[in-house]
Amino acid sequence: MNAPTAILQKDVTPLGADYEIVRSVIERISLDYRDQPTLEELAQEVGTSPTLLQKTFTRWAGLSPKAFLQAITLDNARRLLDDGMPLLDAAFELGMSGPGRLHDLFVTHEAMSPGDYKSRGKGLTIRYGWHRSPFGQALIMATDRGLAGLAFADTGEEAVALADMAGRWPNAHYVEDPIATHPYAQRIFDPARWRPEEPLRVVMIGSDFQIRVWEALLKIPLGRARSYSRLAAEIGRPQASRAVGAAIGANPLSFVVPCHRALGKSGALTGYHWGLTRKRAMLGWEAGQLGAGDAA
Repeated sequence: MNAPTAILQKDVTPLGADYEIVRSVIERISLDYRDQPTLEELAQEVGTSPTLLQKTFTRWAGLSPKAFLQAITLDNARRLLDDGMPLLDAAFELGMSGPGRLHDLFVTHEAMSPGDYKSRGKGLTIRYGWHRSPFGQALIMATDRGLAGLAFADTGEEAVALADMAGRWPNAHYVEDPIATHPYAQRIFDPARWRPEEPLRVVMIGSDFQIRVWEALLKIPLGRARSYSRLAAEIGRPQASRAVGAAIGANPLSFVVPCHRALGKSGALTGYHWGLTRKRAMLGWEAGQLGAGDAA
């Protein structure tokens, strides 16, 4: 079947829309982190006041723009160790408070059978909807068994993202139903609802190898990272770093299955299917959650 065309509708998720401003600031400080741009400079570039930018950034990430800058440029300031050094270790040395109550997105998952995967979704009904998130418009896809897809798009790119996701399971039947996907948006992007006693149910649709890689990603705690080579070793395929990288790039459950925590061997923030800026934003947002937990 042809991939469905995105239909824009009023969002049903009551979440803030700060990402567009934050994204511009992230791009600026990621390119010029060595210059340590001031709050005043950043505010002028995005066309707002320093006070408003400070409030917007703090509301969005749970920490100040200065602390956020430190968190998302760790890959440039302090190369992560291959054995999974906590992302905040370098930030501690720069004066950031340490994590207290840790937050993480608790997930229980099951995998579709190999036959379901090979049929490219035939006989499967996938409901989808667009929702606001801290990282731009989020495309959420679900089956009657649980969350099956999560992707992101900047304004005006929704149709491309939807076609990308639908093309993974071209024989599935797609139904636009933001009411059905709304509860997932609420759960995924609200850390207060990340509870081990109420795990988010996820359905993985991929090859056996891909699912093994995605399961390894689920084991990476918030605030930590893994290199492709270490992930390859953890699934018993130490020589398959490139294949692991390809499986990570094909992850249909962005953020929930934290492929943004996978890094190059030197600790570099390598490419991300939904944009390197968004990957930096996710890592910084998670650093903010750790900081918020410490303050609580």
